[in-house]
Amino acid sequence: MQSVISIAAASKVYDGFKALDAVDLEIRRGEIFALLGPNGAGKTTLISIVCGVVSMSAGRVTVDGDSVTDDFRRTRAKIGLVPQEIALDIFSTVWNTVSFSRRLFGRPADKAYLEKLLRDLSLWEKRDNRIIELSGGMKRRVMIAKALAHQPEILFLDEPTAGVDVELRRDMWDLVRRLREDGVTIILTTHYIEEAEEMADRVGVMKGGRILLVEEKHALMRKLGKRRLALILDKPLSATPASLGDLPLALEDAGKRLVYAFPGEEQGAAPAFLRRLDALGIGYSDIDMSRSSLEDIFVDLVGRRA
Repeated sequence: MQSVISIAAASKVYDGFKALDAVDLEIRRGEIFALLGPNGAGKTTLISIVCGVVSMSAGRVTVDGDSVTDDFRRTRAKIGLVPQEIALDIFSTVWNTVSFSRRLFGRPADKAYLEKLLRDLSLWEKRDNRIIELSGGMKRRVMIAKALAHQPEILFLDEPTAGVDVELRRDMWDLVRRLREDGVTIILTTHYIEEAEEMADRVGVMKGGRILLVEEKHALMRKLGKRRLALILDKPLSATPASLGDLPLALEDAGKRLVYAFPGEEQGAAPAFLRRLDALGIGYSDIDMSRSSLEDIFVDLVGRRA
């Protein structure tokens, strides 16, 4: 798939502190890409560079083939940005805020499009309200509408649902799905890893200004995820059997539960383990199988590469 954003050796240094360290990244046209990482990982700095808000110390970034430094107006017109912080003219109305944002990017007036956008974000009834009169959740909706007013080809969402109500989060992801169906490329950062697990096509993990990995979501979960097989034993064990010492086993609940964790891609591991238990005469009354979530993998990765 063709790349719409190409980042090559992008670095940023603030007063001797390296916020970004030679980041290379390709974002594919039409995908939903989730950028994960702890606070201070460099996610917002990277987004800000692509959007032209922050200048690079070194490197090159292109959007649809155009340089973000040499062709700023052209590249920025293709991008919508929903930043973490709410930045709005509190005395402007919702309608004027969104209309002005569209005109700012040189787009012709389109009342029908803006009406649909405001309806999709449950803002239509508030269109004549001033921003100062809105709740925090409604202001966040206006930020999203403002970013989409000029119909960008690429949308950056920097922690878009942090601290917002459940209704907005649901509306937000419904909108993201529709945008993706229309061919919009979406890059998001989020602390709600379950959202990335549900929505993303690919996942990038950052720490310390570097990209630790970029992987297809499902491939990542197959490759790095683990399965956990827990058995409720007929008789408690005081220790794991010596003959199973080659397996990563653990006893829980005073020896009543035997747990076996194995790589998710090892399809035959669970049946082979159960056959060995049967051969040892170890009985069990119940089986529970679970798989690592994307959050488990993320925590493991960041901890491992600390």
